[in-house]
Amino acid sequence: MTTVRTRIAPSPTGDPHVGTAYIALFNLCFARQHGGQFILRIEDTDQVRSSRESEQQIFDALRWLGIEWDEGPDVGGPHGPYRQSERGAIYQQYSAELVSKGHAFPCFCSAERLDEVRAAQMANKETPRYDGHCMHLEPAEAQRRVKAGESHVIRMKVPSEGICSVPDMLRGNVEIPWDRMDMQVLMKADGLPTYFLANVVDDHLMGITHVLRGEEWLPSAPKLIKLYEYFGWEQPALCYMPLLRNPDKSKLSKRKNPTSITFYERMGYLPEAMLNYLGRMGWSMPDEREKFSLAEMIEHFDLSRISLGGPIFDLEKLSWLNGQWLRELPVERFAAEVQQWALNPGYLMQIAPHVQGRVETFSQIAPLAGFFFMGGVTPDAGLFEHKKLSAEQVRQVMQLILWKLEALRQWEKERITGCIQAVVEHLELKLRDAMPLMFAAISGQASSVSVLDAMEILGPDLTRFRLRQAIELLGGVSKKETKDWEKLLAAIP
Repeated sequence: MTTVRTRIAPSPTGDPHVGTAYIALFNLCFARQHGGQFILRIEDTDQVRSSRESEQQIFDALRWLGIEWDEGPDVGGPHGPYRQSERGAIYQQYSAELVSKGHAFPCFCSAERLDEVRAAQMANKETPRYDGHCMHLEPAEAQRRVKAGESHVIRMKVPSEGICSVPDMLRGNVEIPWDRMDMQVLMKADGLPTYFLANVVDDHLMGITHVLRGEEWLPSAPKLIKLYEYFGWEQPALCYMPLLRNPDKSKLSKRKNPTSITFYERMGYLPEAMLNYLGRMGWSMPDEREKFSLAEMIEHFDLSRISLGGPIFDLEKLSWLNGQWLRELPVERFAAEVQQWALNPGYLMQIAPHVQGRVETFSQIAPLAGFFFMGGVTPDAGLFEHKKLSAEQVRQVMQLILWKLEALRQWEKERITGCIQAVVEHLELKLRDAMPLMFAAISGQASSVSVLDAMEILGPDLTRFRLRQAIELLGGVSKKETKDWEKLLAAIP
């Protein structure tokens, strides 16, 4: 009997996302329920955005939740390497095999030509897709141009008519017309694979038997199925999980809900409660109970209990469930968790140097530095009234700073200062014009300890969350403003 093997393959390109944890949890439960193995693989072929810092944050966040893997970049295993950036020669080999069998071809089309083709297709109300221009090159001519060093990608051939039947463990067979499929790029011009080739090759070589992934990948499933057919490999069982949604039913996004796992850790949620809540996303226990442990979820796990309606990620419901967990803790464990969360020596030692010179008694510490031990703060809107800036300019400055900080991967005081400096200089303002706004948003007060030091100590999640809260307090940002200000952002160095 084949051992069940599932995997999660996150990209280390940003904060560890709750959607990653949600998919990881269901892959883990399915594997454990069947006595199988769960693998973590890193999709880091985006050389510009991938970072080892982000990779480590993924490891730390999943482990904080209690999700452990049997094989992965940090624990090793017999099917490594587990980073796609270290598997380049493997993808080159299989890409070349597809070309030699006539299932793929080198494409030399420029970005400008592709844009023109797509624009013409859209003007004719056709589905934008590659027009097969390079597919008809003589193989010898194509290889001559490749050897001459001409920039190219490798594309797969796909049928242009007929229907592909996708077997989904949740929906049964889903029929998708081939005329919706593009001739997918498999190898980019930089010699690295795209998601499609890397996933099929890695899943096969790593013995993955079941793939549980987000339903946003269902429309492109025919291309994956066709690759398995081209290679002559048995495809794993496919399961397309419903997407997490905001309360307004839109796809979960950081603009409407905090999506970083580390945000919930910093806010003071218990990992057990967080995992419990993710387990309730579209799935339920046989007895419908709301509070259950990971071990209980594994014991009773059954894919047939997954609901296809998009599960709503609701902060109020999560907080309610966390409260249930907190109240049932032995008081000693409750006190220990509080201590570990914010009263631990490491955190206090970061704060103490900034407070020591500003107090005359210990009782003055809480009013001065209480915001270090809070999730959100509640500043008075009057704190954002500015002598020099209009109300719109205040929101603009704060939103641009927030966007710059969202892109910051190394969270250090100098880099934080650099983000704020870049925004104010571009707007022809001074640092002192922006700092009162930062004080109000971050501490909820007109003044406190150094706000730049405070932002470094609080970390990216709470800092960004408080800035978002402050912007919402001032009326938020309209769609038109978002569009206009994003253009402005692009011009800021």
